[in-house]
Amino acid sequence: MQPLSDSELILNPDGSLYHLHLHPEQVAPTIITVGDPERVATVSQHFDRIEHRVQNREFVTHTGYIGTKRLTVIATGIGTDNIDIVLNELDALFNIDLATRQIKTNLTKLEFIRIGTSGCLRKELPVDTFLISKYAVGLDALMPYYSYSQDAHSEQLEAKLIHALSDTHLRPYVVTGSQSLIDALGTDIHHGITLTAPGFYAPQGRQLRARATQKDFLQTIQTVDTIPIVGLPITNLEMETAGIYGLANALGHGAISFNALLANRATGAFSTNPQRAVDGLVELVLDRIVAVFSSS
Repeated sequence: MQPLSDSELILNPDGSLYHLHLHPEQVAPTIITVGDPERVATVSQHFDRIEHRVQNREFVTHTGYIGTKRLTVIATGIGTDNIDIVLNELDALFNIDLATRQIKTNLTKLEFIRIGTSGCLRKELPVDTFLISKYAVGLDALMPYYSYSQDAHSEQLEAKLIHALSDTHLRPYVVTGSQSLIDALGTDIHHGITLTAPGFYAPQGRQLRARATQKDFLQTIQTVDTIPIVGLPITNLEMETAGIYGLANALGHGAISFNALLANRATGAFSTNPQRAVDGLVELVLDRIVAVFSSS
């Protein structure tokens, strides 16, 4: 195989990857992703020691240890366009020899664990509830650019959603989280189907002054009976999960998304203490990671 060209695999003068400014030794194979750069410190304050702190643009990375477990937490920023950069470059750190620009023969499987916030679409789930995305429905345009696999349930759900939205410009795709990670970390937490939108306002059914062209698509999506297909309802709405699940799938990695439901779109409620909810989710996820995974 020909080495990857300078324009395909872009490195900085110090040999680090173009956007993340990271070297391979600065990242652990268990990686927590957060959207907000300030949330990186919210996670890493629980580390017993921090080895590396790197920042470029919105991409903030801390790598360290809790006990003997080595972890990386990285801020992706908001949106699946950033997920495209972060997951591809993190994969490259492990699975491409940056000196020779050759893809390695023996590939490393990574674990991506998203800790994020989300809006809820169901009245029965109160704000501050924690939820794991079993499936993610992408309303963005990222994964049509990649080849990835689907199970039969994902294909059926995708077909049903495409049909329901046939009168709109939307063409949703459906991807699943890692069942092994869900089984290991998801005990006693709600599971659901997460919608991933490419924006915060009109793409999530909000309208301020700019006129939305698709006003009722959320209501249309919620009329789709998903229970016979996957046994779960459509529960929440955010901006990264489908991209993480899709790219992790395409690259052969595992991924799970934890959501703190801060807003309930069905009732109009918003958390009275969102930071407390996020802090509680961070502590829960870290406790489970350390309890479940051996030192690496």
